[in-house]
Amino acid sequence: MPIVNITRRLPVKTVSADIDALNGLGTVESYLPVRSDATPQALKASYETMLAMQQKETELEVTLKAATDAARQAEWDFHNSILAMKEAVRAQFGPDSNAAQSVGYKKKSEYKRPRRTAKVKAM
Repeated sequence: MPIVNITRRLPVKTVSADIDALNGLGTVESYLPVRSDATPQALKASYETMLAMQQKETELEVTLKAATDAARQAEWDFHNSILAMKEAVRAQFGPDSNAAQSVGYKKKSEYKRPRRTAKVKAM
């Protein structure tokens, strides 16, 4: 018998089969379970709890997606504001200033100048 891993979700097919079994139990007459968790009342309470938890999960997923979208938009707004600030610093103080360097740009004078390369003549 395989090991049951209760940390994984049940497949939808299994849950659907369980719901069908619960609905089919209503047609069984003189059902007298020995276990208290297998009584029709306990089964219906367990089913209602499952539905409530699935609804809560769905609501939390929607809330999480909305929060994720809001955080992503805030990150982009912040990034665009920083880019605008950097361009304003570069425009106000110049591309070779210490202010431009302090906001993350490299000074224009620190770039290497291009060197000429000697062209090889074809014979």
